[in-house]
Amino acid sequence: MLVKNNEDLYELLDSLLREPTEFWDTFYKDKERNVPFFCDRPDEHLVKYIEKETIKPRNVLEIGCGNGRNAIYLAQKGCNVTAVDLSQQAIDWAKEQADVQNVNIQFICENIFNLKLESQKFDYIYDSGCFHHLSPHRRVSYIQFINKYLKNNGYFSISAFKENGKYGGSSLSDKQYYMDRSLHGGLGYSKEKLQILFSDFQEIEIRDMQHNNLSQNEFGLEDFIVCLFRKI
Repeated sequence: MLVKNNEDLYELLDSLLREPTEFWDTFYKDKERNVPFFCDRPDEHLVKYIEKETIKPRNVLEIGCGNGRNAIYLAQKGCNVTAVDLSQQAIDWAKEQADVQNVNIQFICENIFNLKLESQKFDYIYDSGCFHHLSPHRRVSYIQFINKYLKNNGYFSISAFKENGKYGGSSLSDKQYYMDRSLHGGLGYSKEKLQILFSDFQEIEIRDMQHNNLSQNEFGLEDFIVCLFRKI
């Protein structure tokens, strides 16, 4: 590959690490696997943001939608939802779930960095577990993505591995991932790291994900960190 622009560089760096599509198709193929988020409950912080009207979204983009549990919840709350995942297995499962719940969601199977949607269309972007599976150089693409598709004064949320947590969350240096040619199951984040990475946005909340004393309609996991930012 002859590197002639930033995207060429990003693709070169991508090639040093695991190609994700095959992995995630295999991951979602067996719906009976003992995976905590293979359920039909939305994330606890998403429920709180909506129920307490911290945000009042109309047009929502969910990235890394998995089996559709959060997209379905948002659609049930009256949002126009576009949900994206790079795994066709995940998208097929999500469509099945949406049909059962009789909600209309636009599902797209695509890598988020290849999406072709209307710019600044969404007033809320939701990410439950996508960000921590991105390689360090793709954080740059991620922030560009948020700025491209999120309206001014719109909100975006992330739930991600905490560093050295139960379910993942590597705390290696960015350089080490490329030296090892592995993301070691996912990158871990602290509040301080998230504040640095998203310093151009207004911080609304950064906290641990709640996992105890939740209602039967909420999902939470220990050793996850959740955040809410606003584009200013």
